[in-house]
Amino acid sequence: MTVTKGESAREGADDKGDMTGAAAGVPDDGYVPSERRLERERRQRARARRATAVAALSTLLTAVVLYLVVVNAPGWPRTKETFFNAHYAREALPKVLEGLWLNVRLLAVCGVAVLVLGMLIAIARTLRGPVFFPLRVLAAAYTDFFRGLPLIINLMIVVLGVPALRLQGVTVDPVLLGGTALTLTYAAYVAEVFRAGIESIHPSQHAAARSLGLTNRQALRYVVLPQAVRRQVPPLLNDLVSLQKDTGLVSIGGAVDAVRAADIIVGRSLNYTPYIVAGLVFVALTIPMTRFTDWVTARMDRQQAQGGSL
Repeated sequence: MTVTKGESAREGADDKGDMTGAAAGVPDDGYVPSERRLERERRQRARARRATAVAALSTLLTAVVLYLVVVNAPGWPRTKETFFNAHYAREALPKVLEGLWLNVRLLAVCGVAVLVLGMLIAIARTLRGPVFFPLRVLAAAYTDFFRGLPLIINLMIVVLGVPALRLQGVTVDPVLLGGTALTLTYAAYVAEVFRAGIESIHPSQHAAARSLGLTNRQALRYVVLPQAVRRQVPPLLNDLVSLQKDTGLVSIGGAVDAVRAADIIVGRSLNYTPYIVAGLVFVALTIPMTRFTDWVTARMDRQQAQGGSL
C-alpha cells in the first residue's frame, strides 16, 4: 500500500505527540495506538495466519501423496510385515532402550575426550617457532591420517586388531576399544575446528595481551582460546551430533548397544523391524541436539549482526 506524504506526516505527528506525552509524565498505560497502526498490525496478523494455513495445507497434501504412493506400491504388504511389524517393535523397544544407555555413556565420555584431545592437537598445530616444528608436523600428520581414514575401518583395526596383539595390560573390552577409535577419529575433526577458531582471532588480540604483560601462554589461555571456542560452538555441536549417531558403530566389536540389541532380535526372527525401532530411537535422541545447535547458531548470528560479542 502506498503512503502519501500527508499521511506520513500525520503518523509522525502522532508519534511525536506520544513521545511528548511520555516526556511530560503521562503514564504508559494511557497510550492509545492510532487507527493506522492497529490496521497495520491486523494486516500483519492476517498475513501470518494465511501463511500458516498455506504451509499446513501443503504439508498435509504432501504427506497424503507420499502415503498413497507407499501403500499402493506392489511390495508394500511384504515390506510392512518385514519392517513395520508391531509385535517385533514391542519386543525390541525395551532391549533397544537398554542398549541405548551404553551409547549415551559412550557419548558422554568420548565427547569430553574428543574435546580435550582436539584442543591439544589444535594448539600444537598453531605453535610458532622452529623448536615446535616436529610437534606441528606430528599434529598435522595425525589430523590428515584420521580424517582420511574411514571410521568403520578405524573401528575394525582398533577393536579387532588390538586384541590380536595379545599385549599385556591392554584391554580387550570392545566398548573401551570402540570408544578409543571414536575418540581418535573425531579428535582429528574437532582439532581442525579449534584450529580454524584460533586462527580467526586477529593477531592484534594477542599483541594487546602481550602489551599488558601477559606471557604467550597466558595470552593464549585467557584471550585467544575463549574467543576461538565461542566462535566455533555451532560446528562443535554438529560434530557432537555426528558422534552421537556413530556410537552405534561400536556394535561391530560385539558391544551390546542399541544397534546390537536390535541385531540380535533380527538374527533370531529374520524380521527387520528392530532396526527401524533402533533408528527411530537414535533420531529421537538426535533431534533435540540438532535443534539446540540451530538455536545457538541463529542466536550467535543475531548477536554478530547487532554488533554484540560472539
